[in-house]
Amino acid sequence: MLFIVPTPIGNLRDITFRAVDILKSCDFIICEDTRQTRKLLDAYEIQKTMISFHEHSAKMKIEKILYSLREGQSAALVSDGGTPLISDPGFELVRAALREGIQVESLPGPCALITALAASGLAVDSFSFFGFPPAKPAGRRNFFSDLKEREETLIFYESPFRVLQTLNDMKEIFGEREAVVGRELTKKFEEYQRGTLTTLIENFSKKKAIGEFVILVSGAGRKAVL
Repeated sequence: MLFIVPTPIGNLRDITFRAVDILKSCDFIICEDTRQTRKLLDAYEIQKTMISFHEHSAKMKIEKILYSLREGQSAALVSDGGTPLISDPGFELVRAALREGIQVESLPGPCALITALAASGLAVDSFSFFGFPPAKPAGRRNFFSDLKEREETLIFYESPFRVLQTLNDMKEIFGEREAVVGRELTKKFEEYQRGTLTTLIENFSKKKAIGEFVILVSGAGRKAVL
C-alpha cells in the first residue's frame, strides 16, 4: 500500500496521531529532501529507510518503488511540508501505483493554502488554487490575465524573491482588489497582512520579504469584506 501522509508546514506538533502511526509502521518513506524529513522523524523517534523522490527523479526510481510495493511492502509518501502532491512532486508516482493496482490511501492533514484561506477573511464558498505563478514577468502577467474574470477567491504560493513583483502584476492586471498575504504559517514568525493590493504593495516595498508565502486575492466583482 502507498500512504499519502501530510506533514507539518512549520510547527512540528501539527501532525496527526494516525500520520505518526503510519510513519512508524510502514516499510519505507518516500520524501523530497531526506534531511528535512529526518528532522520530523527525529522529533518523533522514528527510524525508517528513506528514499529521495523529487521532481527530477527518473522513471527508474518510480519502478524501483513500485517493485517494493508489488512485493507487499508499504510506503509513506511525504513532502517537505504539507500535503504531498500539492505544488510538490509525487503525481507520477501515485498515477503509476494506481495503474499497477496498488492501493493508495490519503490521510488528511496540514495544507498551507487551506490554513491561509480559513484565516484570510476572504470568501471561502468558492476558491481556486493555482500554485506558483510563472517566474518570468511576461508569463506571469499572461497567467494573471487568464484569471482576471474569475469570481472565486484566487490562491497562490510565491517565493520571497518575487512577492513584490507578483503583487504589482496582480494590481496591474486585476485592478484594485482585496488581498491577503500569509507568511511563515504555523511558525514562530507567522504573519498575515490584509488589505488592498495597493496597501500590500506599499508594505512590501518597505521591507525585505523573508519566508514562505501564500497570496489570496478576492475574485472579480466580490463585495469588499475586509
